[in-house]
Amino acid sequence: MHVKPLASAFHRVAASGRRLAEGWGASPRAQDVLTALGCLALMALDLPGLAAADNSLSGPQAAVVLTAGCATLLVRRRLPWASYVTALLFIGWLHELTLIQFALYSVGRYRGRRAGILATLGYVAFALAVFSLPGWPEPRAETLSAFLSLVVPIGVLASAVGIAAYRHDLVSELQARRAEAAVQGAVQQERTSVARDVHDFVGRELTLLTVRSEVLSVRARQTSYAKDFEELADTARRAHLVLNEIIVQRGERAATPGVDGLEELARESGRAGSPVRLVMDPDVHALSPLRQAAVYRVVQECLTNAAKHAHGETIEVVIRVDGPQLRIAVSNGLPARTPGRAPVSAGSGTASMSERVRSLGGTLTATRTEDAYEVTATLPRG
Repeated sequence: MHVKPLASAFHRVAASGRRLAEGWGASPRAQDVLTALGCLALMALDLPGLAAADNSLSGPQAAVVLTAGCATLLVRRRLPWASYVTALLFIGWLHELTLIQFALYSVGRYRGRRAGILATLGYVAFALAVFSLPGWPEPRAETLSAFLSLVVPIGVLASAVGIAAYRHDLVSELQARRAEAAVQGAVQQERTSVARDVHDFVGRELTLLTVRSEVLSVRARQTSYAKDFEELADTARRAHLVLNEIIVQRGERAATPGVDGLEELARESGRAGSPVRLVMDPDVHALSPLRQAAVYRVVQECLTNAAKHAHGETIEVVIRVDGPQLRIAVSNGLPARTPGRAPVSAGSGTASMSERVRSLGGTLTATRTEDAYEVTATLPRG
């Protein structure tokens, strides 16, 4: 009777522990701690040999010294040279080569190629000098053989891996910055597009208001209302001038289509291989031009994304007016197989689409399941 509750509790505890481990393990501090512990574990294997080869250190003393040396790896991101200098000391004093591998990697990883090469050359020169001194526990021939076959490859490989990781970090950061810049550019472009739409639609209404006020002013010239109509016309004219100053037109731009352009958009998508089923309330045609432009842009971006990531799948587009809300839902199935080559995408389309919806006081959500992808946008109707 209690097996299921116990199993469920066990799974919850295991899931919590896994999430905690993943979250903690991904932090830089945790990685440094694990690196230091790994280095210490490897050097602990040499404790008996160190105690036998160096009479100045006993087993416990050697453990303390090695622990202190590995502790320098905790600051390897900010001070990689600390572990490097300590590793050279270990080579000359204890003939220990483990720490230098981690130190050279850290220098190359966090200080770059030039520092990694200089550190490697310094390590090779120092190790050659140490191994050439009298008193090395092995014969000179064996020492030279070990130097060429073990010491040099260890340093070069560790430093090369660190430099490669440094370059990978630079490339990843550059890609992240480019993606962020693309998203910001798309958002800014969408803001400009919305502003221009506002200018077009609101400016047209202000022009009509100005003309109508002037006509009424002429008609009411002999009445007491003539002055009021003149002031109304002046106010509308000033408002239009302010709008022109705030939103500066730069270059020619095609007007954003309204909902009447959705049929052609669906036909273009079908000709490209992604059929569209369009369901639209008749009330949508009564929306303001600004709302219609937003509907068109959202559907256009969704069809573009579906063509990229789910080519050939049927796309469902449903646009409904529900009381004071306008709801746009675009969904498509996902292909059974992942494309061999990922589609080219800057990832900025969704950001620009969300920016347009937010600018009109709405919300946009994108949901992905195992077999479908759906985008839902909700806007105030008026």
